[in-house]
This record gives sequence, C-alpha cells and structure tokens, in this order.
Amino acid sequence: MNATLPECNVTILVKALPQPSAKHGETVCCAGVTPQGELKRLFPVRFRHLSGDKAFKRWDRVAFRYRQPTNDRRPESCHVLEDSINVGGRQMPRKERAAFLEPLLSESVSAAYAAGKSLALIRPRNTRFRFKPKKPEKIEEERKAYEKAASQGEIFDKELAALDPSPYEFRFEFEDDERAHNYANNDWEAHAMFWNGRRREGSDEAALDWMSKTFNEEYPGKGMLFCVGNMARRPQTWLLLGVLRVDKIEQQSLF
Repeated sequence: MNATLPECNVTILVKALPQPSAKHGETVCCAGVTPQGELKRLFPVRFRHLSGDKAFKRWDRVAFRYRQPTNDRRPESCHVLEDSINVGGRQMPRKERAAFLEPLLSESVSAAYAAGKSLALIRPRNTRFRFKPKKPEKIEEERKAYEKAASQGEIFDKELAALDPSPYEFRFEFEDDERAHNYANNDWEAHAMFWNGRRREGSDEAALDWMSKTFNEEYPGKGMLFCVGNMARRPQTWLLLGVLRVDKIEQQSLF
C-alpha cells in the first residue's frame, strides 16, 4: 500500500512543542520545505517513538510517503506514514539557507493568509523575546496531559517517559509589514534550550539570561526567521511554530 502513495522530500525547518493527542498519544507538528520551495506540514509525527535512523533534526533532508488528511483541508498538510520516514544525505549547509529561503518569505501573516497559505516564513522586525512563570495549576495540568499521552501507544511501541512541562511561558513580540504581534513560542527547541541551559548553568535565572541574550541579541543581530502556521479549525488564528537562525541577506545578492 505504501508504494502507491506519493513521496515527498523536505528539508526540516520546524519541530513544534509536542502536543498530547487523544487519538495518537504524543505528537509533534513538523514543517519542511521541498527542493521546489513548497512548505509542507508533517503530522501526526510521534517523534519520540521514532527509531534512531528515523529521528531527524532541523535542516535534515527527509523523505516520507503520505496521504491527504481526511479532516484537514490546509493545502500544505500531509498525513505522514511513520514507517516510511527516511533521513538521508547531508543537512542543508548553513551557507545555502538564506539564499534558498529568502524568496519564500511572506511580507506579513495577513499577506500569507490572503494568499491562501496555512504555513509561512516571515522575517520579523523589532523582536522581543519574553518569558513569565506559569501558574502551578497550569504546570500540573500540562504534566498530567503529558503523562496520559506517554502511556498511550501501540503494542510494540517503546515505553516513553512523560515530558516535563516547562515552568515558563515563552513569547515573542514582533512586527511584520502590516502590524505588531505577540505570539507564544511553540518551538520545541526553545523549550529544550531552557532545560539544557538549566542543567548546564545550574539555575533558572542563568538559563533564562542565556535564552534572552540568544533571542534578543544574537539572533536579531545575525538574522532570524519565524515559521508561522494557522489552525485547521480556526484558520484565522496563527501560531509561532519555529524560530530559525538564518543570516540576513541583501536583496541584490539574490539576483
């Protein structure tokens, strides 16, 4: 059956924060771009169930077979067959990323929506990364949801340890060509960055200071893209799915 389904090749740009799912357990919404410059949404990817040769990273080149989703009409969406995922070849080299992605950028979230897109890349301006502690009841609610999701699975699935929710909410204030926005940061790498920083630095304060310097100084100074996407049931509601460190590029260098 798999051989009759279409195959797609993408460079992975986004792994969003895992979400508990009543049907699939713990899933991750991923996004990538084809060699032809088409953005694709990959789901439901049970990323922590993937074996070593299928687990992919940002900028990896990934092939997979898919079918059209039955309950999602967004044009970029692909229902991925988990067993067909294949990570192959080298990552997209850093020096190639800016020139490849720059022509794909949308001027604003509104412009992307007006063009019929449900996934888009934008280069934000006047960004400000912020964080605030979550309320204890919110953390406990997320912890229980992750525990339930980790316990779900198929008979031959490996057993998963429940994810530990981040004790902080991470957000970005930014502007595009039309207006200002304030989005929660749903990039899994940002939340992993907090935990890695706390283990390395030994405190929340030091980890958050490192994140602030990265997202408020280093990334804006060198170049940063946002991958945004809308919700299937509420297409006018857009989310920040991924934060990409991609060099700034002079427009004339594209030609």
